[in-house]
Amino acid sequence: MDSFLRAIKSRRDVPGSELDFLVRRVVVILSSSRCGSSLFKEALAQHPRIASLDGELDPLLALCGNGFNLNSDSDCIEWVANAAELTSCILDEISFASPELLDTDSLLRKWKNRLLLQFPARFLEADANRHLEQSLEAALNQIDGADCRSETELQAQILAAVFRDEPWRIGYYDGNAPPGGGLYFDEPLKIEEPPFVVPSLRRRRFGLDDVAESVLLFKSPSDAYRIGTYEQLFPNARVTYIHLTRGFAQSVNGLMDGWLYPLGFFSHDLGRVGCQLAIRGYSDVVPFGRKWWKFDLPRNWRQFTRARLEDVCLNQWHSAHDAILQSGVCSLRVSFEAFIADPAAVLGKITDHLGLPTMSLPGVLPVKMATDAPRVRRWHKRGEQLLQMARRAEVREMMSRLGYTMEPDTWL
Repeated sequence: MDSFLRAIKSRRDVPGSELDFLVRRVVVILSSSRCGSSLFKEALAQHPRIASLDGELDPLLALCGNGFNLNSDSDCIEWVANAAELTSCILDEISFASPELLDTDSLLRKWKNRLLLQFPARFLEADANRHLEQSLEAALNQIDGADCRSETELQAQILAAVFRDEPWRIGYYDGNAPPGGGLYFDEPLKIEEPPFVVPSLRRRRFGLDDVAESVLLFKSPSDAYRIGTYEQLFPNARVTYIHLTRGFAQSVNGLMDGWLYPLGFFSHDLGRVGCQLAIRGYSDVVPFGRKWWKFDLPRNWRQFTRARLEDVCLNQWHSAHDAILQSGVCSLRVSFEAFIADPAAVLGKITDHLGLPTMSLPGVLPVKMATDAPRVRRWHKRGEQLLQMARRAEVREMMSRLGYTMEPDTWL
């Protein structure tokens, strides 16, 4: 793995940075998986003084030698390896929302760096890497600063150029699942977890002039198990945590959907550590179910390699929130249910807490990392199963700790 990561890094173009010692404000969203954190982060990242990554920190962590089967047996990280290298990767990618397109050279480097994390086996070889650059150059040269097409249209044009000979690969990208099914994630090497992030184009890079007044925003469910990481990466920054919650029925249902979803959430190939999964309702149902673990990897994951899928998912919801609560770091807790009911009020509460100006709310909240069309009480499709789980003492206790009632009519 070390030689593979070195080869990928040699293909990426990432300048060193010393801004990590100057960063003053960092905000981290803590949550469980399928808690709505992608949508929540996307909305908050529209604030003009909040800079964020296009996706999550996890692929950059892995690239720099951090995470499962690198310096940990789970998603927990006690001490960050290669911190200076990691912060350079972060500060090269982190940016602000903007109505203006990045310059062509920056977009070329940004897209190439991201695609190498998404399809490392495909683009690592010299000829394939050269062809990638040529395809990106051709696509980006057709876009200029006055292009009025939507971000989605421009991204689709670039992906179509890159994967002209392999259009099926576009199905791995968020929001691009093909109709009819049949395709599932089957890449030999993985750094970024699908559904892949489509690199953004209308952004403004974070720089020295932004250090004093801006906030760096991060979001990854696995951050629940690595609290303290950002203090190591930005030693002179004040780190503020936001605990985003969601009720167990909605979260577990979403997790179960995601485990069975053929195009996303493939986090760890456990075959590489000699582990074969026998998760009932998963390993015996889908072709990838013997080796691929999905979503976050709690400390106790080895106790669930032969469990029922619903128990695996319940443990992921419970373990993440338990780790967050036990850490004692959270200074602000908000529920995803409250955010969906009144986004402006929740975002206003957060900006007030952070001492930032009130932000304008995006007209339409985007759909992010969804396996199905969003709708109220989607958990009803597994209603009987989830209501049985609601009788468990650990579920009732955690719901109470998070401020939820056990009345099903309130589970949106």
